[in-house]
Amino acid sequence: MKSLFIAMLVGVLLALAGAGLFMLRKSGDTEDQRSNRMARALALRVALSVALFLFILFSWYMGWVKPGGLPVGH
Repeated sequence: MKSLFIAMLVGVLLALAGAGLFMLRKSGDTEDQRSNRMARALALRVALSVALFLFILFSWYMGWVKPGGLPVGH
């Protein structure tokens, strides 16, 4: 379960990095093409973030994960 959460979080970070690269890269594309690619990458990041949040809530509801908090003073 944790590996799925980590994989989705890495996907969110990769989508964010891709949007940053599209924003900074000055390749032969027009500005409209770069803007469209950046917007698509950011939309993917938002979709992955929402999916991750909903999956964590669903996992908690089903009992697959349990909130444990931080260990204090061991």
